[in-house]
Parts: sequence; C-alpha cells; structure tokens
Amino acid sequence: MQNRKELMQRWCGVMEWLDRLGYMTAGFSLLILGMLIFTHAWYTFIMKANQAGLLPSGLKLLNDLLLVIILLELFRTVIRFLQTEVLDLEPYLAVGIIACTRRVLTASAELSHLTAMTDTQFYQYLMDVGLNVTVIMVLTIGVFLVRKRPAQPTATSS
Repeated sequence: MQNRKELMQRWCGVMEWLDRLGYMTAGFSLLILGMLIFTHAWYTFIMKANQAGLLPSGLKLLNDLLLVIILLELFRTVIRFLQTEVLDLEPYLAVGIIACTRRVLTASAELSHLTAMTDTQFYQYLMDVGLNVTVIMVLTIGVFLVRKRPAQPTATSS
C-alpha cells in the first residue's frame, strides 16, 4: 500500500513538473511571438508609410502594437503564475479591454477606407462598435470590482 502511495506521489510530481514546463514554453512562445510581431509591424510601417499613406499605416501599426501588448500581458500573467502559483483575474480583464479597443480601432480604420457605404454596413459598424464599447465598460467595471474586493487571507506557515 505504501509503495502505491509513493508511486502516485512520484507521478504527481512528474505531472506538476510537466505542467510548469508547459507554462514556461507557452510563456516563451508568447514573448517570442510578441517580439516578432513588433519587429514586423515596424518594418511594414516603415516600408508602406509612403505608399499607403501615413494614417492607414499608422492605424495598422497601432493595431499590431496593441496585439503585442496583449501578448506581453499574457506573458506577464504566465510569469506571475509561475512565481506565485495563483492565477489572477485582472490581467485577463485587461487583455479583454485591449482586445475590444483594438477591434474598435480596426473597425474605424476599415470604415475610413470604404468609398461607398450601404446602410447595412453602417448599422453593422455601429453594432460592432457599440457592442465592443459595452464590453469595454463591463470589463472596466470588473477591474474596479476586482480591485475593491477584500484581500484574501493568506495561509501563514509557523
């Protein structure tokens, strides 16, 4: 019986090690992807700013930089989890806010490039932006509530 318990503890230790390894590789992947997107975004901006115009190129760069911020925030969340083994809610709310802001900017950029717009396209744009702004407001309230909640008691070791 004792042998089974030791075997189970050993397997649990191996699985915990693999779990941490998975988080570490995912974190490094997020960091590397963020750096590659950052570099590519600036390269594209520099190469196409004169051809496509500063405003469209700048909006594309801003969209890409917001994606990099999302990836870095997720990377930071992975690091915090590996350090504390506690998964915090607030970074995910921040990622949601940034993603919705990114979508509003993208929709606005798409709208500015249309030469003619139908009523249906306009209403779809308004619904898309309205929904994203609503989600931003709800997530912002969520961040406020998370910050205002009472501190969780921590277990102290004697």
